[in-house]
Amino acid sequence: MAPERLIQTRRLVKLVVCFIGFLLTLPVAGAEIAVKSTSDQPPRKVIVGTVMQPFWGKHPGLKKRLDQLTVIVDRMQSQSEKKYGRSLDLAVLPEMALSGEGERVGQVADWSFPLEGAVKETFAREARKCHCYVVVPTYLLEDRATKRCSNAAILFDRRGEVVGTYRKVHLVVDSDSGSMERGSTPGKEEPVFDCDFGKLGIQICYDMEFDDGWRELARKGADLVVWPTQSPQTSQPAARAKRNHYYIVSSTWRNNASIFEPTGKIASQIRWPVNEKEAEVGNLTPPEDNVLIQEIDLSYAILPWSSALKNGEALKKAYGDKLGYRYYEDEDRGVFWSNDPHTTIRQMLRSKGLMEEQEEFQRAERAYHKAGVPGY
Repeated sequence: MAPERLIQTRRLVKLVVCFIGFLLTLPVAGAEIAVKSTSDQPPRKVIVGTVMQPFWGKHPGLKKRLDQLTVIVDRMQSQSEKKYGRSLDLAVLPEMALSGEGERVGQVADWSFPLEGAVKETFAREARKCHCYVVVPTYLLEDRATKRCSNAAILFDRRGEVVGTYRKVHLVVDSDSGSMERGSTPGKEEPVFDCDFGKLGIQICYDMEFDDGWRELARKGADLVVWPTQSPQTSQPAARAKRNHYYIVSSTWRNNASIFEPTGKIASQIRWPVNEKEAEVGNLTPPEDNVLIQEIDLSYAILPWSSALKNGEALKKAYGDKLGYRYYEDEDRGVFWSNDPHTTIRQMLRSKGLMEEQEEFQRAERAYHKAGVPGY
């Protein structure tokens, strides 16, 4: 082969190899996320607080809105102490809780708030007082000179420090002007935040309609995803919790606020029926019990039906109060966790010869492969 031809061939091979390598780095549409079980970890009890609260109507001003939101967190803290005898771990406020919407006109930068100053000082103080993480959603003024702003959720830790900020990636696009939420800038990534109880992800409202963010959070190992939103939907978050194997907590303006299990079931919920006409008026007064507090355990196992499990009764008989669970006969599965810091839920399962749902799936897939079933 001539030297020139040999050089061209080598260049072509190098380009093909590089291109194949690039393709392998791309996410596959609809690809399943490898499930990582947490059943071998000690119990990780987390008390989460959420709220169902509308923010239509005239904005009361920053000082009054900050007061309103800190009162909500205080109520979560009080209910946590009353219900569980200890402090709240995580407080989640609804989408745009700080900035509101209602009678706002013009560009979003005209009525967004910067983090520095009153916002940061107030929630840092509140997080320290309640010794909990707080998720604060708002239209965030990022750069006053260029009027750049985001639909964001800011995470404060127990010390009052800012852990990080999630900026909504999937902004609502106006059907007439093509503007994204009155001039907002979309986010570029879905970070997972390391908290002392586990890995936390955030999505906001319209993000629910798109698979990529939820898959990315699962890929990064999120244990829990909070969803501040104006939309009260339940079927999609339930499906996403089940598919991606994490808890989802919604914080909403109306209808319901819910905590979704990795089983796809709703573990806890508060409801507030509101019709469209009432919502349009905007002068809505939520019920007094619009705050929801729930303890969950991020070290859990999902078990499918089996004759040995007896809908959970077999494990309960063996371990008593050392075991917690919710079993759903209508779904033939349940979520199980340990209340014993010295015994993991996996150890409990193994003592009875029980396997987790994903282990059952893997066993079936091996059998399919051996039998020559297409795709396995």
